[in-house]
Amino acid sequence: MADSKASSLLKPLPMKGGDGTYSYSKNSTYQREGLMVTKEAVNEAISKLLDISNTSSTIRIADLGCSIGPNTYIAVQNLIEAVQKKYALKGFSTTEFQVFFNDVATNDFNTLFASLPPENHYFAAGVPGSFYSRLFPESSIDIVHASYALCWLSQVPIEVENKEWNRGKIFYSTSSDEVAEAYAAQFAKDVNNFLNARAKEIVVGGLLILVTPAIPQGFHRSKSAIGFAFDAIGSALMDMANDGIISEAQVDSFNLPYYITTPNEMVKLVERNDCFSIEIMKTPDPFVSKNQPINAKENSDHLRAAFECLIADHFGSSVVDQLFERIDQNEGLYSKLDASYSKVLLLLALKRKPSKGQN
Repeated sequence: MADSKASSLLKPLPMKGGDGTYSYSKNSTYQREGLMVTKEAVNEAISKLLDISNTSSTIRIADLGCSIGPNTYIAVQNLIEAVQKKYALKGFSTTEFQVFFNDVATNDFNTLFASLPPENHYFAAGVPGSFYSRLFPESSIDIVHASYALCWLSQVPIEVENKEWNRGKIFYSTSSDEVAEAYAAQFAKDVNNFLNARAKEIVVGGLLILVTPAIPQGFHRSKSAIGFAFDAIGSALMDMANDGIISEAQVDSFNLPYYITTPNEMVKLVERNDCFSIEIMKTPDPFVSKNQPINAKENSDHLRAAFECLIADHFGSSVVDQLFERIDQNEGLYSKLDASYSKVLLLLALKRKPSKGQN
Protein backbone atom coordinates (compact mmCIF):
# COMPACT_ATOMS: atom_id res chain seq x y z
CA MET A 1 0.00 0.00 0.00
CA ALA A 2 1.26 3.44 -0.87
CA ASP A 3 2.95 5.75 1.61
CA SER A 4 0.78 8.56 2.94
CA LYS A 5 0.83 11.75 0.85
CA ALA A 6 -2.69 12.93 1.65
CA SER A 7 -5.37 12.16 4.19
CA SER A 8 -6.95 9.57 1.91
CA LEU A 9 -3.76 7.59 1.44
CA LEU A 10 -3.42 4.55 3.64
CA LYS A 11 -0.87 4.04 6.29
CA PRO A 12 0.69 0.63 5.65
CA LEU A 13 -1.55 -1.16 8.16
CA PRO A 14 -1.39 -4.96 8.04
CA MET A 15 -3.63 -7.77 9.22
CA LYS A 16 -3.62 -8.47 12.96
CA GLY A 17 -0.22 -10.00 13.68
CA GLY A 18 1.03 -12.54 16.20
CA ASP A 19 -0.74 -15.79 17.01
CA GLY A 20 -3.24 -14.57 19.59
CA THR A 21 -6.99 -15.11 19.75
CA TYR A 22 -7.80 -12.41 17.21
CA SER A 23 -4.75 -12.77 14.98
CA TYR A 24 -5.05 -13.29 11.25
CA SER A 25 -3.16 -16.56 11.57
CA LYS A 26 -5.97 -17.86 13.81
CA ASN A 27 -8.81 -16.24 11.86
CA SER A 28 -8.29 -16.77 8.15
CA THR A 29 -10.10 -20.05 7.47
CA TYR A 30 -12.50 -18.29 5.08
CA GLN A 31 -9.55 -17.28 2.93
CA ARG A 32 -8.22 -20.83 3.19
CA GLU A 33 -11.53 -22.14 1.82
CA GLY A 34 -10.93 -19.86 -1.14
CA LEU A 35 -7.54 -21.45 -1.76
CA MET A 36 -9.08 -24.91 -1.63
CA VAL A 37 -11.86 -24.20 -4.15
CA THR A 38 -9.44 -22.54 -6.57
CA LYS A 39 -6.69 -25.18 -6.30
CA GLU A 40 -7.92 -27.18 -9.28
CA ALA A 41 -7.99 -24.09 -11.50
CA VAL A 42 -4.49 -23.12 -10.36
CA ASN A 43 -3.26 -26.61 -11.24
CA GLU A 44 -4.91 -26.30 -14.64
CA ALA A 45 -3.19 -22.97 -15.24
CA ILE A 46 0.24 -24.34 -14.41
CA SER A 47 -0.32 -27.51 -16.43
CA LYS A 48 -1.60 -25.81 -19.58
CA LEU A 49 0.05 -22.42 -19.58
CA LEU A 50 3.44 -22.39 -17.87
CA ASP A 51 6.27 -22.71 -20.39
CA ILE A 52 9.09 -24.61 -18.69
CA SER A 53 11.17 -25.19 -21.81
CA ASN A 54 12.91 -21.81 -21.57
CA THR A 55 13.02 -21.33 -17.82
CA SER A 56 16.25 -21.10 -15.88
CA SER A 57 17.31 -23.76 -13.40
CA THR A 58 15.29 -21.91 -10.75
CA ILE A 59 11.56 -21.19 -10.76
CA ARG A 60 10.82 -17.92 -8.98
CA ILE A 61 7.43 -17.45 -7.35
CA ALA A 62 6.03 -14.40 -5.58
CA ASP A 63 3.02 -14.38 -3.26
CA LEU A 64 1.75 -10.81 -2.95
CA GLY A 65 -0.21 -9.68 0.09
CA CYS A 66 0.94 -12.79 1.94
CA SER A 67 0.06 -11.59 5.48
CA ILE A 68 1.27 -14.00 8.18
CA GLY A 69 0.14 -17.46 7.17
CA PRO A 70 -0.55 -20.29 7.15
CA ASN A 71 -2.55 -19.58 4.00
CA THR A 72 0.42 -18.19 2.10
CA TYR A 73 2.33 -21.43 2.65
CA ILE A 74 -0.63 -23.45 1.38
CA ALA A 75 -0.86 -21.28 -1.73
CA VAL A 76 2.86 -21.58 -2.43
CA GLN A 77 2.87 -25.33 -1.86
CA ASN A 78 -0.04 -25.73 -4.30
CA LEU A 79 1.94 -23.84 -6.95
CA ILE A 80 5.14 -25.78 -6.37
CA GLU A 81 3.39 -29.15 -6.48
CA ALA A 82 1.73 -28.19 -9.77
CA VAL A 83 5.08 -27.15 -11.28
CA GLN A 84 6.78 -30.32 -10.04
CA LYS A 85 4.02 -32.41 -11.59
CA LYS A 86 4.51 -30.67 -14.93
CA TYR A 87 8.27 -31.24 -14.78
CA ALA A 88 7.68 -34.93 -14.08
CA LEU A 89 5.19 -35.32 -16.94
CA LYS A 90 7.64 -33.66 -19.35
CA GLY A 91 10.45 -35.90 -18.15
CA PHE A 92 12.52 -32.93 -17.01
CA SER A 93 14.84 -33.09 -14.04
CA THR A 94 13.58 -31.39 -10.89
CA THR A 95 14.22 -27.71 -10.46
CA GLU A 96 14.89 -25.41 -7.52
CA PHE A 97 12.37 -22.86 -6.26
CA GLN A 98 12.83 -19.41 -4.84
CA VAL A 99 9.76 -17.93 -3.16
CA PHE A 100 9.23 -14.28 -2.29
CA PHE A 101 6.66 -13.39 0.36
CA ASN A 102 5.42 -9.82 -0.01
CA ASP A 103 3.31 -7.55 2.14
CA VAL A 104 3.44 -4.05 3.59
CA ALA A 105 6.54 -3.25 5.64
CA THR A 106 4.57 -3.35 8.91
CA ASN A 107 3.39 -6.90 8.26
CA ASP A 108 4.40 -9.34 11.00
CA PHE A 109 7.17 -11.03 9.02
CA ASN A 110 8.63 -12.43 12.27
CA THR A 111 5.52 -14.53 12.85
CA LEU A 112 5.39 -15.40 9.16
CA PHE A 113 8.89 -16.85 9.03
CA ALA A 114 8.70 -18.38 12.50
CA SER A 115 5.91 -20.57 11.11
CA LEU A 116 7.75 -21.48 7.90
CA PRO A 117 7.05 -25.19 7.32
CA PRO A 118 10.19 -27.17 8.23
CA GLU A 119 9.66 -29.49 5.27
CA ASN A 120 9.56 -26.69 2.70
CA HIS A 121 11.63 -27.30 -0.42
CA TYR A 122 12.31 -23.73 -1.50
CA PHE A 123 14.47 -20.74 -0.71
CA ALA A 124 12.32 -18.15 1.07
CA ALA A 125 12.69 -14.39 1.27
CA GLY A 126 10.52 -11.53 2.51
CA VAL A 127 9.87 -8.52 0.28
CA PRO A 128 8.25 -5.57 2.09
CA GLY A 129 6.49 -2.93 0.03
CA SER A 130 3.36 -1.97 -1.90
CA PHE A 131 2.34 -4.35 -4.67
CA TYR A 132 0.90 -1.35 -6.49
CA SER A 133 4.47 -0.46 -7.46
CA ARG A 134 7.58 -2.38 -8.55
CA LEU A 135 8.94 -4.99 -6.16
CA PHE A 136 11.34 -7.07 -8.28
CA PRO A 137 13.91 -6.67 -11.07
CA GLU A 138 12.73 -6.74 -14.65
CA SER A 139 11.77 -10.16 -16.07
CA SER A 140 12.79 -11.96 -12.88
CA ILE A 141 9.61 -13.76 -11.77
CA ASP A 142 7.94 -16.81 -13.34
CA ILE A 143 4.71 -16.97 -11.33
CA VAL A 144 2.97 -14.30 -9.27
CA HIS A 145 0.09 -15.25 -7.01
CA ALA A 146 -2.15 -12.74 -5.24
CA SER A 147 -5.12 -14.01 -3.25
CA TYR A 148 -7.50 -11.64 -1.42
CA ALA A 149 -5.05 -8.84 -2.20
CA LEU A 150 -6.35 -6.67 -5.06
CA CYS A 151 -9.57 -6.08 -3.12
CA TRP A 152 -7.51 -3.83 -0.81
CA LEU A 153 -7.33 -0.39 -2.37
CA SER A 154 -4.18 1.70 -2.20
CA GLN A 155 -6.32 4.48 -0.76
CA VAL A 156 -9.88 5.48 0.01
CA PRO A 157 -11.16 7.49 -2.98
CA ILE A 158 -10.32 11.15 -2.44
CA GLU A 159 -13.91 12.23 -3.09
CA VAL A 160 -15.19 10.01 -0.28
CA GLU A 161 -12.95 11.83 2.19
CA ASN A 162 -15.61 14.54 2.09
CA LYS A 163 -17.83 13.50 5.00
CA GLU A 164 -20.94 14.58 3.10
CA TRP A 165 -20.35 11.90 0.46
CA ASN A 166 -20.88 8.78 2.58
CA ARG A 167 -22.47 10.03 5.79
CA GLY A 168 -23.31 7.30 8.28
CA LYS A 169 -21.65 4.55 6.22
CA ILE A 170 -18.17 3.03 6.03
CA PHE A 171 -18.49 1.20 2.70
CA TYR A 172 -20.06 1.79 -0.70
CA SER A 173 -22.32 -1.26 -1.18
CA THR A 174 -25.49 0.51 0.01
CA SER A 175 -24.32 4.04 -0.74
CA SER A 176 -25.13 6.34 -3.65
CA ASP A 177 -24.02 5.61 -7.21
CA GLU A 178 -21.56 8.51 -6.94
CA VAL A 179 -19.77 6.85 -4.00
CA ALA A 180 -19.72 3.48 -5.77
CA GLU A 181 -18.34 5.09 -8.93
CA ALA A 182 -15.56 6.77 -6.94
CA TYR A 183 -14.59 3.39 -5.50
CA ALA A 184 -14.69 1.81 -8.96
CA ALA A 185 -12.46 4.54 -10.37
CA GLN A 186 -9.92 4.03 -7.60
CA PHE A 187 -9.97 0.27 -8.18
CA ALA A 188 -9.40 0.76 -11.91
CA LYS A 189 -6.40 2.98 -11.22
CA ASP A 190 -4.98 0.49 -8.72
CA VAL A 191 -5.43 -2.50 -11.02
CA ASN A 192 -3.69 -0.68 -13.86
CA ASN A 193 -0.75 0.21 -11.61
CA PHE A 194 -0.62 -3.37 -10.35
CA LEU A 195 -0.62 -4.87 -13.85
CA ASN A 196 1.99 -2.42 -15.13
CA ALA A 197 4.32 -3.31 -12.25
CA ARG A 198 3.83 -7.04 -12.74
CA ALA A 199 4.33 -6.71 -16.50
CA LYS A 200 7.83 -5.41 -15.83
CA GLU A 201 8.64 -8.17 -13.35
CA ILE A 202 7.12 -11.31 -14.89
CA VAL A 203 8.95 -13.06 -17.71
CA VAL A 204 7.21 -13.22 -21.08
CA GLY A 205 4.93 -16.24 -20.93
CA GLY A 206 4.95 -16.16 -17.13
CA LEU A 207 1.77 -16.39 -15.10
CA LEU A 208 -0.18 -14.02 -12.89
CA ILE A 209 -2.82 -15.79 -10.80
CA LEU A 210 -5.38 -13.59 -9.07
CA VAL A 211 -8.08 -14.60 -6.59
CA THR A 212 -10.41 -11.92 -5.27
CA PRO A 213 -13.94 -11.61 -3.85
CA ALA A 214 -16.45 -10.78 -6.57
CA ILE A 215 -20.07 -10.06 -7.34
CA PRO A 216 -21.59 -12.09 -10.20
CA GLN A 217 -23.05 -10.29 -13.18
CA GLY A 218 -26.65 -9.35 -12.52
CA PHE A 219 -26.22 -8.91 -8.77
CA HIS A 220 -26.55 -5.44 -7.30
CA ARG A 221 -23.56 -4.33 -5.24
CA SER A 222 -25.77 -4.31 -2.12
CA LYS A 223 -26.13 -8.09 -2.46
CA SER A 224 -22.54 -8.88 -1.56
CA ALA A 225 -22.13 -11.01 1.56
CA ILE A 226 -18.89 -9.18 2.34
CA GLY A 227 -20.62 -5.82 1.97
CA PHE A 228 -23.34 -7.06 4.33
CA ALA A 229 -20.68 -7.81 6.97
CA PHE A 230 -19.05 -4.41 6.46
CA ASP A 231 -22.42 -2.71 6.90
CA ALA A 232 -22.76 -4.55 10.22
CA ILE A 233 -19.52 -2.90 11.37
CA GLY A 234 -20.82 0.47 10.18
CA SER A 235 -24.13 0.04 12.00
CA ALA A 236 -22.36 -0.91 15.22
CA LEU A 237 -20.11 2.15 14.93
CA MET A 238 -23.14 4.40 14.45
CA ASP A 239 -24.75 2.85 17.53
CA MET A 240 -21.59 3.69 19.48
CA ALA A 241 -21.76 7.25 18.14
CA ASN A 242 -25.38 7.53 19.27
CA ASP A 243 -24.29 6.32 22.72
CA GLY A 244 -21.57 8.99 22.87
CA ILE A 245 -18.65 6.54 22.87
CA ILE A 246 -17.29 7.91 19.61
CA SER A 247 -18.40 10.88 17.52
CA GLU A 248 -20.55 10.74 14.42
CA ALA A 249 -17.88 12.80 12.67
CA GLN A 250 -15.38 10.01 13.35
CA VAL A 251 -17.68 7.50 11.68
CA ASP A 252 -18.35 9.80 8.71
CA SER A 253 -14.60 10.19 8.15
CA PHE A 254 -13.94 6.42 8.24
CA ASN A 255 -14.29 4.43 5.03
CA LEU A 256 -12.98 0.96 4.29
CA PRO A 257 -10.33 0.82 1.51
CA TYR A 258 -11.86 -2.29 -0.01
CA TYR A 259 -13.51 -3.08 -3.33
CA ILE A 260 -15.50 -6.03 -4.64
CA THR A 261 -15.24 -6.32 -8.41
CA THR A 262 -17.29 -8.15 -11.04
CA PRO A 263 -15.97 -10.54 -13.72
CA ASN A 264 -16.87 -8.16 -16.56
CA GLU A 265 -15.18 -5.25 -14.82
CA MET A 266 -11.94 -7.18 -14.35
CA VAL A 267 -11.97 -8.39 -17.95
CA LYS A 268 -12.28 -4.81 -19.19
CA LEU A 269 -9.46 -3.61 -16.92
CA VAL A 270 -7.09 -6.39 -17.99
CA GLU A 271 -7.88 -5.90 -21.68
CA ARG A 272 -7.46 -2.13 -21.40
CA ASN A 273 -4.06 -2.59 -19.78
CA ASP A 274 -3.06 -5.01 -22.59
CA CYS A 275 0.02 -6.49 -20.88
CA PHE A 276 -1.62 -9.86 -20.10
CA SER A 277 -3.98 -12.26 -21.82
CA ILE A 278 -6.82 -13.85 -19.85
CA GLU A 279 -6.39 -17.61 -20.15
CA ILE A 280 -8.67 -18.93 -17.40
CA MET A 281 -11.54 -17.28 -15.54
CA LYS A 282 -13.72 -19.00 -12.94
CA THR A 283 -16.16 -17.89 -10.22
CA PRO A 284 -16.23 -20.61 -7.54
CA ASP A 285 -18.21 -20.44 -4.30
CA PRO A 286 -15.79 -20.73 -1.35
CA PHE A 287 -18.60 -21.91 0.90
CA VAL A 288 -19.97 -24.57 -1.42
CA SER A 289 -19.03 -27.32 1.06
CA LYS A 290 -20.66 -25.53 4.01
CA ASN A 291 -24.35 -26.16 4.48
CA GLN A 292 -24.55 -25.01 8.09
CA PRO A 293 -25.61 -21.47 9.07
CA ILE A 294 -22.92 -18.80 9.35
CA ASN A 295 -21.15 -18.85 12.70
CA ALA A 296 -21.62 -15.26 13.88
CA LYS A 297 -18.69 -15.29 16.33
CA GLU A 298 -16.36 -16.88 13.79
CA ASN A 299 -17.33 -14.30 11.19
CA SER A 300 -16.84 -11.46 13.68
CA ASP A 301 -13.37 -12.73 14.59
CA HIS A 302 -12.41 -12.88 10.91
CA LEU A 303 -13.54 -9.29 10.44
CA ARG A 304 -11.57 -8.25 13.50
CA ALA A 305 -8.39 -9.96 12.29
CA ALA A 306 -8.63 -8.10 8.98
CA PHE A 307 -9.71 -4.66 10.18
CA GLU A 308 -8.61 -4.22 13.79
CA CYS A 309 -5.49 -2.26 12.87
CA LEU A 310 -7.47 0.13 10.64
CA ILE A 311 -10.21 0.61 13.24
CA ALA A 312 -7.79 1.09 16.13
CA ASP A 313 -5.76 3.60 14.15
CA HIS A 314 -8.83 5.72 13.40
CA PHE A 315 -10.96 5.38 16.55
CA GLY A 316 -8.40 4.29 19.15
CA SER A 317 -7.63 0.80 20.43
CA SER A 318 -10.12 1.11 23.31
CA VAL A 319 -13.01 1.04 20.82
CA VAL A 320 -12.15 -2.32 19.26
CA ASP A 321 -13.40 -4.65 22.00
CA GLN A 322 -16.64 -2.72 22.44
CA LEU A 323 -17.30 -2.66 18.70
CA PHE A 324 -16.96 -6.38 18.14
CA GLU A 325 -18.84 -7.23 21.34
CA ARG A 326 -21.79 -5.32 19.90
CA ILE A 327 -21.56 -7.22 16.64
CA ASP A 328 -21.32 -10.54 18.51
CA GLN A 329 -24.40 -9.67 20.58
CA ASN A 330 -26.51 -8.82 17.54
CA GLU A 331 -28.48 -12.06 17.54
CA GLY A 332 -30.10 -12.89 14.27
CA LEU A 333 -27.84 -10.59 12.26
CA TYR A 334 -26.69 -13.27 9.86
CA SER A 335 -30.13 -14.84 9.54
CA LYS A 336 -30.78 -11.99 7.08
CA LEU A 337 -27.92 -13.22 4.90
CA ASP A 338 -29.96 -15.48 2.64
CA ALA A 339 -29.31 -17.05 -0.76
CA SER A 340 -29.89 -13.72 -2.51
CA TYR A 341 -26.43 -12.59 -1.34
CA SER A 342 -23.35 -13.39 -3.40
CA LYS A 343 -20.38 -15.20 -1.87
CA VAL A 344 -18.35 -16.02 -4.99
CA LEU A 345 -14.69 -15.54 -5.78
CA LEU A 346 -13.13 -14.55 -9.07
CA LEU A 347 -10.08 -16.48 -10.24
CA LEU A 348 -8.08 -15.19 -13.18
CA ALA A 349 -5.05 -16.88 -14.70
CA LEU A 350 -3.24 -14.30 -16.83
CA LYS A 351 -0.28 -14.84 -19.15
CA ARG A 352 2.35 -12.18 -19.77
CA LYS A 353 2.23 -11.00 -23.37
CA PRO A 354 5.39 -10.12 -25.28
CA SER A 355 6.03 -6.41 -25.29
CA LYS A 356 5.46 -4.58 -28.54
CA GLY A 357 8.35 -5.27 -30.86
CA GLN A 358 9.29 -8.38 -28.85
CA ASN A 359 8.84 -11.85 -30.31
